[in-house]
Amino acid sequence: MDKITNALNGKKANIGYIVGGYPSVEHTKEFLANLDASCLDLLEIGIPYSDPLADGKVITKASFSATQRGLNTDSIFEILSECKGRFNKPVVFLVYFNLVFAYGIENFIKKAKECGVSGMIVPDLPSEESGEVFAICQSENFALIPLISVTSGERIGEILSRASGFVYAVGAIGVSGSKRASTERLKELVKNAKNFTDLPVCVGFGVRNRDDANEVKSYADGAIIGTAIVELTDKFSGKELINEIAKLY
Repeated sequence: MDKITNALNGKKANIGYIVGGYPSVEHTKEFLANLDASCLDLLEIGIPYSDPLADGKVITKASFSATQRGLNTDSIFEILSECKGRFNKPVVFLVYFNLVFAYGIENFIKKAKECGVSGMIVPDLPSEESGEVFAICQSENFALIPLISVTSGERIGEILSRASGFVYAVGAIGVSGSKRASTERLKELVKNAKNFTDLPVCVGFGVRNRDDANEVKSYADGAIIGTAIVELTDKFSGKELINEIAKLY
């Protein structure tokens, strides 16, 4: 968790997302080997899942493709274990709760830490049901990164009472890759969140290119790009992929 704080402190952060093991295990390993040379300050790795309810068609297709090739939670742990020591920038999981629960919450978090992961985003874990997970994360110094949106309303304070690492402000009303909500609504969302937390508030969903990233960084602490990066992983790899990602921020 301290790694996240150090990486995001005092800057407008660039955060990216990939699907672990997509389009291949070797592709992900090569990406991690080049992570420190990238423009990214933090990387989210999605653990492949057959029913990724928060994701649009691009990420859903990538995740399904990975699961069809047999990739699972242990596969992603193996990739990260093999790559440990090859990068220093913080990595967090985006993972659906069923995968965490099936593994055992405490076991999952401890294994993730062993692999060099600093925290996790769990899109389908309501704040009202996150008490046990948050307590374990706190005891393990592992970030539980919350999601808030323009529809969170009066629940924002409650959601952010169990938050660590940073705050993921969902910039679209819908799944990843959807059209971003209005600037006015997102500015108000970030401002409201700042009333309840000192954590960085970063905006994702609907952020696809440099213009989008610069706009959200004018009022938020960072920009999160997922779908556009996953699209690039179909076309590029290694240092060429890193160069292409730099054009998005």
